[in-house]
Amino acid sequence: MQKIVTSLWFDTEAEEAANFYCSKFRDSKILSVSHYGSAGPRPEGMVLAVDFQLAGQTFNALNGGPDFKFTEATSLLVHCESQDEVDQFWDALGEGGEPGPCGWLKDKFGLSWQIVPTALDEMLADPDPEKAQRVMKSMLQMGKIDVAELKRAYDGA
Repeated sequence: MQKIVTSLWFDTEAEEAANFYCSKFRDSKILSVSHYGSAGPRPEGMVLAVDFQLAGQTFNALNGGPDFKFTEATSLLVHCESQDEVDQFWDALGEGGEPGPCGWLKDKFGLSWQIVPTALDEMLADPDPEKAQRVMKSMLQMGKIDVAELKRAYDGA
């Protein structure tokens, strides 16, 4: 069992969200579904929580009620090895949601995701500060990250 598990608070959409997320990542599955009983506080039989794995990492989705909403202060970061993978996750997770700046998007449940190519981290960590700053300036103008455009900025083209 994974020692630390991210728990995501939903009003009533925990099972729908878990199924949606599992459909977007390989090596993903629903682990368990529990339901509220007669002790409440939500209606008996309603889904209480869903434990699921995305790419082998365990998460918990809780139908806790309408009291709390997601904010950009917490996001899930997806490392992508290629532009094709960036495009795939951007489109899949953004379905019904809204795009944001710098590789961020909100999915249809309001959860924030960062869809980031590993090349971005490598370029930003370059010991040449001019290269890194050109990449940063380019990235700050993007919604979905464009690896080829980052590379042009990195190369000074």
